[in-house]
Amino acid sequence: MKLTTVGELAALVDGSVVGDDSILISGISTIEDSRSGDVTFAESARFMVPAARSLASAVIAPQSGPAIDKPMIRVKNPKFAFAQVLRVFAPEPKIYKGIHETAQIHDTAVLGDNVSVHASAVIGENTVIGDNSVIFPFVYVGDNVKIGSNCVIYPHVVLHDDTEIGNSVVIHSGSILGTDGFGYMFIEDRHYKIPQIGRVIIGDDVEIGANVTIDKARTGSTRIGRGTKIDNLVHIGHNCTIGDHSVIVAQVGISGSVNIGKGVILAGQAGVKDHVNIGDGAIVGAKSGVIGDVGPGQFVSGHYSRPHMEDLRSRANLQSIPKLAKHLAALEKRLAELESGQKDS
Repeated sequence: MKLTTVGELAALVDGSVVGDDSILISGISTIEDSRSGDVTFAESARFMVPAARSLASAVIAPQSGPAIDKPMIRVKNPKFAFAQVLRVFAPEPKIYKGIHETAQIHDTAVLGDNVSVHASAVIGENTVIGDNSVIFPFVYVGDNVKIGSNCVIYPHVVLHDDTEIGNSVVIHSGSILGTDGFGYMFIEDRHYKIPQIGRVIIGDDVEIGANVTIDKARTGSTRIGRGTKIDNLVHIGHNCTIGDHSVIVAQVGISGSVNIGKGVILAGQAGVKDHVNIGDGAIVGAKSGVIGDVGPGQFVSGHYSRPHMEDLRSRANLQSIPKLAKHLAALEKRLAELESGQKDS
């Protein structure tokens, strides 16, 4: 059990203590699940009363708001401070140190200092792995792959030939990078496969969830920018470019040759048509179908599944609704006047 004081936690999150800063803290929890010895957090002033009633021994609280009869750590952003404190109580991962005897590593592969390769992992020809990176069991790393320093590659990940991974990248189990892009031409009553000879490049500080697929480019590169976070079960097509610090939520599907800017959010189950441009800071709502360009900072949403021409006519008719509503209001007013005149007569 880890023990720390309220004062030590306050120093960690650049907060100020109101109350006894020597109280010992042994855990962290939400308000609902808190027990004696825990620290919890109130995201805003309206959560202060439930926090006060909880069993928690201390509360991470906003800088302004009501005082409670518990030690408080006043901070600018309680939610972020809570995330920082979580690291104090997170269990240490059990990581095998060194190269397991069952790992298959090609003679030409170059491993940096303190690299760990677990059981039954495969490292291909001319592959380079940076310092302190960890390759978990049953990972397949192909030929000419570059993996930066401080990376964590979880079990059953596949990195196909020529894939490039930056520093401090985390790839969760089952994800596959560098598969062939979905490229076919229908010629003489059959699908002719178009060769895919490009690669995938992942920037620094990217995290890729479980069972994500990122296709290599037809030519050139499919690129994921620095600091981008990708949730589970996402598909990214060939020749896509995703800018820095974007967020791609679960079950998003992105077709080929899509350009996504910096700081973009694609919410769950959104789908993006090929050759679409999405500007910096744009937000695409959950289950949206993006079939055209989205400008910087725009928030778009909505999806319609119907015969295409019917859908286009419906969208055109929607533009007439304000005019029709105004006309209807005028008719209702005229009808009321006529009915009033008949009563008077």
